[in-house]
Amino acid sequence: MIDNEVILNKATFNPKVKTYIFLIVLFYLFVSVIGWLILPFWLCGLGQWISNKFFHTLECQLTTKNLRFSKGMIFHIEKTIPLENIQDLSFYGGPILRSFGLTLIRIETAGGGGAHANNVMSMLGINDAEKFKLEILNQREKVMKEKYQFTSVAADANSSTMNDELLRDIKNVLVEIKEALKK
Repeated sequence: MIDNEVILNKATFNPKVKTYIFLIVLFYLFVSVIGWLILPFWLCGLGQWISNKFFHTLECQLTTKNLRFSKGMIFHIEKTIPLENIQDLSFYGGPILRSFGLTLIRIETAGGGGAHANNVMSMLGINDAEKFKLEILNQREKVMKEKYQFTSVAADANSSTMNDELLRDIKNVLVEIKEALKK
């Protein structure tokens, strides 16, 4: 954890995510040629075991400055998103997700430009997703106010110094013009 960061909320996930993952993978195994070879193993316990293990890798924390999310068994993914970079939080819930009572929160962040200017992160099955979304947005607003208030104070101080220098420069030019006119 980074200095001065406090965990504000640690999200919990709906156990129905396990069933959803099991059925989605089952569907893809069923429609693929190679999947037919794996299908019996998936149905005889492998699917439940993997879905359960994957579910237990899901973790999401809201801190004072970041949103951290991690998932995965073989390919473990950890993302830390500074709250100030979040541009959009959306809910996705098609008929299948709704039938499981699950919501997918999709987070879009500002990118570095190029073809992938926006980065997207999705979190499936967070309990009280609407409440968690509001907490993220409220904390983001606090971070942005703090950042821009500090920037504004620094800019005002910097602006005042620049104005003083500009006035001195103008005064010096006027004195030079006055001297040149006297000659």
